[in-house]
Amino acid sequence: MANVNKRALGLGMQRSVIRELFEFGKKRIAEVGEENVFDFSIGNPSVPAPEVVGETAVRLLKEMDPVLLHGYTSAPGDSMVREQIAESIRTRFGYAARPQSLYMTAGAAGALCGCLNGLLEAGEEVIVFAPFFPEYRVFIEGAGGVMKLIPADTESFQIDFERFEEMLGPNTKAVLINSPNNPSGAVYSEETIRRLAAILKERSGQYGHVIYLITDEPYREIAFSGVTVPFVPKYYPNTLVCYSWSKSLSLPGERMGYVLVAEEMEEREEVFAAVAGASRSLGYVSAPSLFQRVCAICADNTSDISVYETNRNILVKGLREIGFSVVEPQGTFYMFPRTLIGDDAAFCEKAKDFNLLIVPGSGFGCPGHTRISYCVPTERAERSLEAFAKLADFYR
Repeated sequence: MANVNKRALGLGMQRSVIRELFEFGKKRIAEVGEENVFDFSIGNPSVPAPEVVGETAVRLLKEMDPVLLHGYTSAPGDSMVREQIAESIRTRFGYAARPQSLYMTAGAAGALCGCLNGLLEAGEEVIVFAPFFPEYRVFIEGAGGVMKLIPADTESFQIDFERFEEMLGPNTKAVLINSPNNPSGAVYSEETIRRLAAILKERSGQYGHVIYLITDEPYREIAFSGVTVPFVPKYYPNTLVCYSWSKSLSLPGERMGYVLVAEEMEEREEVFAAVAGASRSLGYVSAPSLFQRVCAICADNTSDISVYETNRNILVKGLREIGFSVVEPQGTFYMFPRTLIGDDAAFCEKAKDFNLLIVPGSGFGCPGHTRISYCVPTERAERSLEAFAKLADFYR
């Protein structure tokens, strides 16, 4: 075996079910035609970025000094960019964010890795709630931490507080939440966030050290039917917000996001410095200059998320009529129905026989479910129901 880091080798050789499905889909499309394959595997936005994004990029390319536009910014990000984003947060959420509390990153992944590596000492624990984005385990263990998983409340996908309080302990350094949630589409209610904040405050006092709350929010703007996504730093002072424009502006390939260290954070300057130092050690400094500026200027815009709500309504109604149990998503572009048999991996494998590409829930810490990523053309969502019906008939 090669003389390399064994953990890194293991990660590099680890199979990704989602990516394998995506590649399988491309092969099937070549064989039977794109119109006959219902690929719900990957969370790649299907609606274009708002026109203002392209217009802003073109304007900056034409008007700005190219040496400045394409040059390095300061490590945490361009000062004007950080001020524009802070102003957007102040206006939209009524929260007194300052530019000094923002660190620009290569997407939400860069933000999460900066936070986890900045906070964790070896062996400290991070609590995560199922269902969860599978890369959390990679990020936490890569930072030397231990992930502790709370099983899902599959009736609502809110937090199971009884299990949470049992799991909290003196070695808990942070709690990581994701709302709106990938893969369930659930949005943590204000009541949930308030209760979570109260418990963390009480236990931090009991253990004599801060328990940090890290909130992963790339889907913040994708919420339906008037659902409000609470802005977590308003409820708990020791919060770090990890954000990305990948979904709200349909720019996943541009890798642009930020960390916001809450203004009321205990020893805020030291925490910010730790995030900055960790980002430096990982090579995450001076995020892409052009799209720092584009995203800051366009921060108050979104893509046409009404398409996702339309797709949600079609699939929830259709799948329930077929016989699936589905908790209606409140946001994102994912839903997480129960599989018709207990073995979700076998169920999703059988779905491929009907050219349905759906992801087993076990990888998200929630067996017996499947993730359907409905960021697809609405016509595909509509026509897929016949294939889902055939899959259901097989099990009847």
